[in-house]
Amino acid sequence: MTYLVTDNCIKCKYTDCVSVCPVDCFYEGENFLAINPDECIDCGVCEPECPADAIKPDSDLEGTELEYWTKVNTENSVKWPVITMQREPLPNADENNRKLNADVMDKRDELVEKPGLGD
Repeated sequence: MTYLVTDNCIKCKYTDCVSVCPVDCFYEGENFLAINPDECIDCGVCEPECPADAIKPDSDLEGTELEYWTKVNTENSVKWPVITMQREPLPNADENNRKLNADVMDKRDELVEKPGLGD
């Protein structure tokens, strides 16, 4: 099992999860975080820290959802810089957070694959 960042992170990018990761397996894109599944030790400490409920164990995803998010996390984690320190979320993160705002729908099309700043 590994943990994966899913679409709830897009346009929110809370970094509470990053500060608790014992192996620094988070990578920063412009508007999304990714976990490197090969580096993740499956400890699960990041999952409850995410205010957007964006981090899921791969065992909670099935079929095309599992394939899609595994690919997104794997591919982006090898091209983006590592992030280990908590920062402010993106502007309007609360408005873009599906957990807090029921009007927010699927955000996959809004994922930007440009790298973020990293540490």
